[in-house]
Order: sequence, then C-alpha cells, then structure tokens
Amino acid sequence: MTAEDLDPCSASCPPGDSLFYPPSPPGYGTPDHCSGHHDDSSIRYSSNLTPVSIFQNFNNTPPLDSSNNSSEGSYEESVENSLDNNDKSELLPAQAKSDGGSSTLGSIFLIVNAALGAGLLNMPKAFDQAGGVMTAVVVQAVLLLFIMVALLILAQTSNINKSTTLQEVMYTAAGVWGRRATSVIVTVYCFGTCITFLIIIGDQFDRAFASIVGDDYCHTWYYNRDFVMPASSLLLILPMCYSKTIDFLKYASAFGVFIIIYVVALIFVEYAVGEHVPGPIKTQPDGWLDVFSVVPVICFGYQCHVSVIPIYSCMKHRNMKHFTVASSSAIAICVFTYTGAATFGYLTFGSLISEDIISNYNANKPSVMLALVAMSLKTYTTYPILLFCGREGLSTIIKDLFITNDTPGKEKFRRCTIATVWFAATVLLAIEIPNIGAVIHILGSFAAIFIFVFPGVCLLQTTLMRDNTLSSYRSKGKVGLALVFIVLGFFLFGVVFTQGILTELKPGSKEVLLCTPAASGAKFYLSLFNLL
Repeated sequence: MTAEDLDPCSASCPPGDSLFYPPSPPGYGTPDHCSGHHDDSSIRYSSNLTPVSIFQNFNNTPPLDSSNNSSEGSYEESVENSLDNNDKSELLPAQAKSDGGSSTLGSIFLIVNAALGAGLLNMPKAFDQAGGVMTAVVVQAVLLLFIMVALLILAQTSNINKSTTLQEVMYTAAGVWGRRATSVIVTVYCFGTCITFLIIIGDQFDRAFASIVGDDYCHTWYYNRDFVMPASSLLLILPMCYSKTIDFLKYASAFGVFIIIYVVALIFVEYAVGEHVPGPIKTQPDGWLDVFSVVPVICFGYQCHVSVIPIYSCMKHRNMKHFTVASSSAIAICVFTYTGAATFGYLTFGSLISEDIISNYNANKPSVMLALVAMSLKTYTTYPILLFCGREGLSTIIKDLFITNDTPGKEKFRRCTIATVWFAATVLLAIEIPNIGAVIHILGSFAAIFIFVFPGVCLLQTTLMRDNTLSSYRSKGKVGLALVFIVLGFFLFGVVFTQGILTELKPGSKEVLLCTPAASGAKFYLSLFNLL
C-alpha cells in the first residue's frame, strides 16, 4: 500500500478516515468518492468546527443539540481536545497508522533536505557581514527559538482539520482569503528558491569545467552553463517533479543529506590543514544594522515551514510526539551543518570569503572537485520538494478562482501542466540571473513571513477560538507571544527586504562569471541551432 492509497484525491497524505476531516469549501471541487466520511460523529464534529476563519466564528458558535451533547460534549471541549491533545494517533484507523507514509527517520531526511541547501554556500559570507562568528551565532540562536516554536505551532494548527499544506493551515486560521494570500506567497517564494537551486547547479559546473578544461571552457557549447544546467536538470530533476505525494522524495532526500555532510567535512579539513591565508577577521559588527545582514541567510537556510506540513501529513504516525522528534532532530542537524561550515569557512578566509564559499577553494584538487559535484547532486534532490510546495500553492489559487467541480483527471492534468511550465520558467530565469546573492536577499525576507507571521496568526486565532475572553494567564501569554511573532516578522521582512535591495543596487555588486561566452541566453541557443 502506497502513501497515495490513503487518499487518492489528496495532494499529500492525509489519513483516509478522520474525525478531523474538514468539509470541502464551496468551489473546491472534491469528488464524491473522495469524501466518504459518513460516520455520524465525524459529520457532527465537522459541522461545528469548519475550516473557516477562527477569528470570524469564535463569537458565533452554533449551539449543539442534546444528541450531540451526549456523544461529543461541548464545542469548547472539542476545540480544547483538538488543540491540546498531543497524540492524535488513537483517533486514526489502525491501518492508517501502520501502512504507508514516511517513518520518523524518513521525515527527518525530508525536513533536512528541504532546509539544507543554498544557504550553506552563503552562510560564511553572512558571518563576515554580521561582524564575526560570535555575533552571527548569537543572532542564529535567538532566531532558532522562534523557528522551532513556529514549526510546532503550524503542526498543532494543522491537526485541527488534518491540513496537508501550509495554505490549508492558514485557511483554518484566517479563512478563504488567508488561504489565497498564503498560496500566492508560497508560490512566489518557492519559484524564487527553485531559481536559486538552478543557479547553484550552474555555478558548480562552471567551477568544475574551469579547472578541468581551462578558462575558455564556455566557448565550447557543451561546456556552456546555458546548456549544461538545463540539460542536466531536464534529466535529473524533471522526472521527480510529477509525484502526487511528497514522501516519494524521502530516499532522494536521504541521499542529499549524506552528500552535504561531505561538503561540511571538506570545509573543516581545509581549515585544519591551514594552507589558506585569511583576510581580516571581524570580532564585532561595524554598525548595529550589520547584525541584520545575517538574518535573511539564516531565515532562508532554516526555512522548511512551507514543506513541513506536507511532510507532517505524510508521516506514518501523524502526532505531535513523533513530529517534535523529527523536527527537532532535523533542525539540530541543520545547526551543526550550517554553524560548522560557516565558522570554519569564515576562519579560513576571513574577509576574503566569497558569496559561494566553494569558489574560494582550488577546484583542481580532487577533494574540491568532488564537493562541486556533491553540491550539484544535493541541489537536484532539493528542487522537487520546493516545486511540490509551489505547485500546490498555484493549484490552490487555480481551484479557488476557476474550478467548481474537480476530478482526479483534472487534478492530474493540472499537476503535470504546472510542474512542466514551472520547470521551464525557472530554467529560463536562472539563465538570465546568474547572481545567487541577489535572489537569497529577497527570498530571505519572504522566509521571515513563514517563520514569524504565519505561525503568529495561527497561534493568535487558535487561542481566541479556545478562550475568546482571555480569562486565563496562559491564554494571555499565548496572545502576547503571537503578537511578538507577527510584529517581529513584519519588522524583519521590511528591514531585510530593504537592505537586500540597497545591497544589490550598490556598484560592483554584480557577479563576475568565470568565463564570459560569446553569446548567452536566447542568443546562445540561436547560435547553437545554426551550428547544428
């Protein structure tokens, strides 16, 4: 039994029969055979806790009739149980718990692979810009507290209606417009991240060919990044982009995680050998605003909040206990990897560190050459995860606006079409935008929305739903924490976004290619067609 067998009409892997199964909103078009939840208690529960804005409904809770009171208890008890019970596994059918889905270990690999990637290359440079190792580590430690709490808030909120995507979680917390706004932001973020991954692939091939072939490698058409990057991505990435479920990628994710460990080991060994002469090493920031320069890279590096809900929905044991183990273990691996690579990488080169740390090493060495290949292979395994999340975000927008009666056939056609167009568009833009730093600065600001604003809204709404009068200190504390999340999120978004734009507008901020071809982009392909 595969994960898709649990629910053939789900974009992820929700349990096939759950008391928390939400009724489909108008226009969402769930086929009749996908809504076979006919248990009376399920129907009564769903009628009282519908996946619409909690903020709109907590003051107008419909009264339960006497028959419902005898079997289900009060509305408040239902909400209390849905929010506070950390182990929902007893509510699921035995088969849903034992068959299909990802194990906790598989989920760890999926989360790590979703978070670990382009940020690793840029993190040492961010340490330099922030004012040294100590400053950057302190900022990272503070942000990690919010990152972990945010993951738990999102997972807890997803349990209310067994949501399978981030936009469904926001639908529970903020209604249909919350879902639509989230879908747009998720789509834009994932699209930009996919462009970043393709840029990394091109950069690693450039370094490898420059060392093997020579500085004029790009004048040979089959060494040109405009050919190698699209061709290799077509063979290694596109076939993994059509999966209906995200747990299909757990084996590729495990492979990607082990690959990245080698890159970190190389950075440590190069520091220990001591062959490099570092530039000036900072011990404090030049100005207080410099501290914020590391924020976008950290947010971008640890941002797995978009993909964590689909991953959670595909867990064999979907409950907070197993999710906490998976998410905390995954973040711990990321902390070890990012901090180790950034610290030893920065101490090796000091202020001479580049935006892509691997470009600082001599690619003629076999160990460095292997790291270039490893980074490319890692990126091939991460791209499909972000495409999956972005595809579901775009699909949600299309269903909300244009589709009133969805069918499995329409879903399959929509899924394949979006994946194909998405892949082609990101490849074309990656060819035209060869600077990874520009993309990371912008995406880092959007990551602050996922890490701070969305979890803050979820915590605020679920707290008001359970205790709309804020009669307890616990509820007041949660509302206070939610407001801190929201305010801090918008503040960081504004600061990081503005700082990123100003940085890219500075003279000399453009990337210098290792080899400048005679023609690039569309002109390259026109010349290639003439050659053939």
